[in-house]
Amino acid sequence: MDRETVQTRFGIIGTSPGIQHVIDRVRLVANTDISVLIEGESGVGKELIAQAIHELSLRRHKALKVINTGAIPEGLIESELFGAEKGAYTGATERRRGLFEEADGGSIFLDEIGEMPQSAQVRLLRVLESGTFNRVGSTTIHRTDTRVVAATNKNLGHEVTEGRFREDLYYRLSTVIIHIPPLRERREDIRPIFDSFLHASSRKYQSPRRVLTPEAYELLDAYSWPGNVRELRNVADQVVVLHRGSEVNNDDIRPFLRGISANPPSTSLMRIPSEQNTQGDAQPELTVIYRALLEIRQGMHDLRDDLGQIFRDHFSAMKTTSPPYEEQIQYDQATSVPMLPQPEPTRRIDEIAYEVEEPLSEEPLPTLAEAERELILKAMDRFNGKRKESAEALGISARTLYRKLKEFDEDVE
Repeated sequence: MDRETVQTRFGIIGTSPGIQHVIDRVRLVANTDISVLIEGESGVGKELIAQAIHELSLRRHKALKVINTGAIPEGLIESELFGAEKGAYTGATERRRGLFEEADGGSIFLDEIGEMPQSAQVRLLRVLESGTFNRVGSTTIHRTDTRVVAATNKNLGHEVTEGRFREDLYYRLSTVIIHIPPLRERREDIRPIFDSFLHASSRKYQSPRRVLTPEAYELLDAYSWPGNVRELRNVADQVVVLHRGSEVNNDDIRPFLRGISANPPSTSLMRIPSEQNTQGDAQPELTVIYRALLEIRQGMHDLRDDLGQIFRDHFSAMKTTSPPYEEQIQYDQATSVPMLPQPEPTRRIDEIAYEVEEPLSEEPLPTLAEAERELILKAMDRFNGKRKESAEALGISARTLYRKLKEFDEDVE
């Protein structure tokens, strides 16, 4: 089966060298039983590639079991994978088959393998090396013929160095590594993928066809897509459901992009002209750096606006309670953000001493125990003897307050 047929069959869209390399590796390893590790950021479509590997293999007539190892609690992951006997743990009311038993003769896709607890890693290594396992709560050995395809968005080599992932399991899983590049590294695929999602969403929600302007496409091309293909699908769904009208321009699509405000100032993310990339002395790295700087600048602008709104809301509330204080507020002429009052300059203790008309009192300071007792009694008096409210005001638990009050009573006796 050639590359185009594979892409058409599994809905893998793209003509970039990165995605073509992925398809070629899938075609090479599919008919083998070799373990495959799929690497890539969240949202790039790792499960779709795992499904293609299974469907193109000789195991396609058997089951493909999928499990997200990062979403299963640590105490249940082993029973999910290997099964459990009745009474093996609390809630195990009957014998349960695990995924390795159900996927016998087929494949199992272990998503987010980097999140797997180390206790389960040991049992998984045993299955990969010998094809045997035992259910939780049982010593009976079972055999399975299951192909393992794993995926991760982490650097497992770094996890091995940090001691969070077993080195022997890493080498057993990563016999063949397929790396799926993020969407920002294959920008020529953005438009066809988005058009496909747009068409599918229009049919799903029975909505009229939407047509993007060239400026809208340029905005899509310039965006960094931190959520990759998953975020691209999300934006397409929002355009179909929330936008009214057949034509979609860049201002219409901008609110759906994370990190870009609906009314962008001059600091908004813009696309670098293609002429810059054709010059002999221009480096592709400069394009990435330029976009990153623009995104950081936009983030700082949004942060300034948010802080300004917080200050305005704060001082507006103070205006209703203390009108004279509002008259003392000064605003920054450039940003219209209220300026906090400046603290008085620090003075030396000898300067303050000369201003004191009466000598300092020589009354002895209370001990910590006395101060604590006085503070607790004041709190109890303020809240009319209610221990719960008093404890919350003092920042201690109700049990601690009760114990302190009991100690005070014993002291009085």
